[in-house]
Amino acid sequence: MKIRDRIKELRRVPANQLQPHPLNWREHPLKQQQVLQGILEEVGYANALVARELEDGSLQLIDGHLRAETTPDEHVPVLVLDVSESEAAKLLASLDPTAAMAEKNDSVFNELRTRFEVKSPALTSMLDDLSGTKETEDREKLDCLLAEAYSIWVDCTNEQQQQELYEQLIEQGYACRVMVI
Repeated sequence: MKIRDRIKELRRVPANQLQPHPLNWREHPLKQQQVLQGILEEVGYANALVARELEDGSLQLIDGHLRAETTPDEHVPVLVLDVSESEAAKLLASLDPTAAMAEKNDSVFNELRTRFEVKSPALTSMLDDLSGTKETEDREKLDCLLAEAYSIWVDCTNEQQQQELYEQLIEQGYACRVMVI
């Protein structure tokens, strides 16, 4: 398989000159904004934004909208791609979801986490959530409470599965409660 290199160049441009893609479907909640601010303050730019050059010479973002919004007065690194409007849309729709498909190796992540310190409260909170420490403590407390009531905890993959299982158990005469944790 021959894979094309679509990167034309790396440019450093003022972030406020980058045009957001009109179909950017990703929204950035406050917590994510705070985590990104913490990363930028503690490390700085360590990854390029991705854009395509329009006919008028301006750059339209494909990836990095939040970074551009967070640092509008900074000159930021931008990978300029040679892609069509359709290819840019395909990348916009798939880059983040593809990255989100990666799975976490808990032991490697926890080892990695011991190799650095963090000052940002938002970044610390995110990393703690990823380490599973708080989740494990919460589950142990809940497991203790449930065990005393002779209950069973069942993890469902979605709300529909939870509802179906609940209805099956009710039909079989079990007393059930639906919980979202």
